[in-house]
Amino acid sequence: MSAIVLLVIGASAFLTGYRFYSRYVARWIYQLDPDFKTPSHEFEDGVDFVPTNKHVLFGHHFTSVAGAAPIVGPAIAVIWGWLPAFLWVVLGTIFAGAVHDFGTLWISTRHKAQSIGTLAETFVGSRARVLFLLIIFFLLLLVNAVFAVVIANLMLANPGAVLPVWGSLLVALVVGILIYRTGTGILWPSLGALLILYLLIWFGQYVPFELPDFFNFSVTEGQLTAAGGDMEAATAAAHTDGVRAGWVILLLAYAFIASVLPVWLLLQPRDYVNSHQLFVALGIISISILFTNPEVVAPALNRNLPADAPSWFPLLFITVACGAISGFHGLVASGTSSKQLNNEADARYVGYGGMLGEGMLALTAILAVTAGFAVFVGVDGWHEHYSTWARASTGATAAFVTGVGTLAQGIGIPHDVAVIFAAVVVISFAATTMDTGVRLQRYIISELGAQYKLKAMQNRWLATGIAVASCALLALGIDRGAGGMRLWPLFGTTNQLTAGLSLLVITLFLVRLRRPIWATVVPMVFLLFMTTWAMIVNLIAYVNDSRILLLGIGAAIFVLELWLVFEAVVALRRVLSSRAGT
Repeated sequence: MSAIVLLVIGASAFLTGYRFYSRYVARWIYQLDPDFKTPSHEFEDGVDFVPTNKHVLFGHHFTSVAGAAPIVGPAIAVIWGWLPAFLWVVLGTIFAGAVHDFGTLWISTRHKAQSIGTLAETFVGSRARVLFLLIIFFLLLLVNAVFAVVIANLMLANPGAVLPVWGSLLVALVVGILIYRTGTGILWPSLGALLILYLLIWFGQYVPFELPDFFNFSVTEGQLTAAGGDMEAATAAAHTDGVRAGWVILLLAYAFIASVLPVWLLLQPRDYVNSHQLFVALGIISISILFTNPEVVAPALNRNLPADAPSWFPLLFITVACGAISGFHGLVASGTSSKQLNNEADARYVGYGGMLGEGMLALTAILAVTAGFAVFVGVDGWHEHYSTWARASTGATAAFVTGVGTLAQGIGIPHDVAVIFAAVVVISFAATTMDTGVRLQRYIISELGAQYKLKAMQNRWLATGIAVASCALLALGIDRGAGGMRLWPLFGTTNQLTAGLSLLVITLFLVRLRRPIWATVVPMVFLLFMTTWAMIVNLIAYVNDSRILLLGIGAAIFVLELWLVFEAVVALRRVLSSRAGT
């Protein structure tokens, strides 16, 4: 199968979906009103509520949701064959993920920029709000802690990416000041910032940076055993643990600062510049495919799955995760984006269009690992990489980075520079997801504080401190900087569960408005069914493997899900009864 065919089919489907289906949803279901006064104008405070140009807001929303997950998920899912992953990314994005993102942005805008968790109280009941906020808090905690570890590992593996990643922060601050304090137009500063970023990528290969080991961890018995008694290798592993822990602390410190600064100073300009970077990355990958026409070596349907690989049905829909639909996106849409939406009519472009960009990233991830990576390692090397579920899972990011580097080399970009470029793309978007996630976690803590009348928790500094401290505890409290990875298997089910419950809240609102609900009900039912099934499959596996921590937390989330669905059914019957009586 030619990679060009898949690229053209996928991109054409996304364009068609935006041109026709999103317009239908905007006009007949969500019924956008350009005269509606958005929360960014009603509550403008210069910190969180800031009316924002739709292109800048698109950049923030797009890069906040386009983290590592839409790369990692599809890069793992191709182990079942490229066809299931391709179909779910394309169809799931158009008919589920984009409708979800668009809907959560719209419903939050219509309700004073309240989060989707808080809105659960309005449409389901007071108990639902607390239950939903607890699920959301766990999801954000997991995302922030794990992304800190993932970025730290990428810094370790790609020291040439350190300079451009951290240098881009200073450039973003300058862009923010130029735009909002001097009145400079946004286009030229952002393009200048992008140029500086690429110069930093070029220089990064000559000035790699490695963080010193500030912790000097001692060698553990487990490390010595894993090294086969080789003390030198075990000492190197302990050193890596120390450096990783240092990076995690620096990243969480940055996330603290980024989440309390006004959005216009760092978050908006950084995300806007990064959105250009992502467009360039998508362009480079696409052009490379068109020029080199690599062959997709993965089977369409893999009938010789490794012994440790689970069944693709229903696990495919959980593994691809953000590449097709993601509950985290709804948290961004109803958390930060709804507070910056200048005009309700912009919600289609930001929400639906942003998810299409995410789908395009997932599509290129599929092509990078099934074609570009294969060119680098050879067909036999590709099959060896996907010979076990464990190898496919742990090597997904590396396969993507290598694949992009190989594809870019085909159009004349030096391989080493292309690899650093790909690493910067992954790190930058994982970082934007993390700092937005910490800000969202601060919002959730403040909302829980308001729920229980704890005024101190509503202070943004204290709430952010609690958020960062909890992430640090999860990331560093177990396995010296890799603790969050223990709970990562719960991300897919928790994330998709959050998306399904968000669609449920939107559906209840549409029922109240007496509008068509099929566009939200169909993906909601499908997603909740698949997530519940996958959750049961995973819980059984945790029991069989005696993974007590995952079993306990997974079972708690499963109970919360069933409880919330029950509350929603009761609320739906209540609404339908009231409509019948009128």
